[in-house]
Amino acid sequence: MKTSTITIALTSIIVILAAIATSIGLFLKDEGSSFEFITIRGQKVRILGQGLYKYDTTFFGAGFKGQDSVVLFLGIPLLVISLILSIRGNVIGQLLLTGMYGYFLYIYASMALGASYNFFFLLYIAIFSASLFAFIRSFTAIDLNLIATRIPGHLPVRGIAIFMFAAGIVTLFVWGSPLITALIQGQAPEKMDSYTTMVTFALDLAIITPASFLCAVLVLKGEPLGFAISIPLLTIIILLSPQIILSTVFQRAAGVPLSTGEIIGPISGFIVLGSFAAWLLCALFKGIK
Repeated sequence: MKTSTITIALTSIIVILAAIATSIGLFLKDEGSSFEFITIRGQKVRILGQGLYKYDTTFFGAGFKGQDSVVLFLGIPLLVISLILSIRGNVIGQLLLTGMYGYFLYIYASMALGASYNFFFLLYIAIFSASLFAFIRSFTAIDLNLIATRIPGHLPVRGIAIFMFAAGIVTLFVWGSPLITALIQGQAPEKMDSYTTMVTFALDLAIITPASFLCAVLVLKGEPLGFAISIPLLTIIILLSPQIILSTVFQRAAGVPLSTGEIIGPISGFIVLGSFAAWLLCALFKGIK
C-alpha cells in the first residue's frame, strides 16, 4: 500500500500540534498554586491551579502531565518512525501506523471531551479530528487478504483471543462497578470531582470494551478483521502502561493522597497487561511479515 499525501499531511498535523500541546502542558509554569474548590454537588476538591491544567483537579491535571510525557517522548517518535517505514512500503510500519493513530485518537478524544477548557482546546480538537480520519484511512487500507494467508500456523490466535476477552472483562469490571455502585447509592462516582461526566468511563465502556470482545470473537472464527482490530487495541494498552506509571509519579509529586494499594494496583496491573500486549503485538507482526 502506497502512503498517500493525505496520510502524510494528517500525520504531520498530529505530530506538530501534539508536540506543541504536550511541551507546553509538561513544562509551562506560572505563579499560580493549588486551591480547594466546592463543586456543584457540594464536594470539596483540590484544583491544580498552575500551568496549562490550572483548572483541572490535582489528580487529573498532574495525570495529564504524565500523559504528556509519554506522548512527547514515546508516542510522537513512534508515530514518525511508523510513517517513515510505511512510506518505504514496509507492511509492519503500515500496521504500526494504524496502531499509533488509534492511540492518538484515544488520547485526544479524551482531552477534547474531558479536560477542563484551556487555550489549547482547539489544538485538542484538531489532533482529535486528524487522528480520527487518519485512523479510518489507515485501518480501511489494511490488506486483510495478506493477514488471512498468515492465520494458519503463523498468528497467535488463542493468545490474542484470550487476551482480548480478559481485557474486555477487566475494563468492564473496573469502570462498570463504580458506576453501578454510584447508581445504587444515588450519588456521583468517585473521582468525578469538578467534572460534569466521566469521559474515560464512557469511551472505554462504549468503544474499547465492545471492540475487545468483538476482536476476540472474530479472531477465534479466523476472521482477518479481528487481527486488524487487535492492532490499535494492543498499541493503546502498551502505551498506557508507562502513562499510568508516570501519571502516578506526577500525582504523588503534586501531593495527591494515594494509598499503597492505589499506587501498586494500577501500575502492576498495567505492567502485566502491557507486557502481554507487547508480546502479542510482536508475535502478530512477526507472523504477518
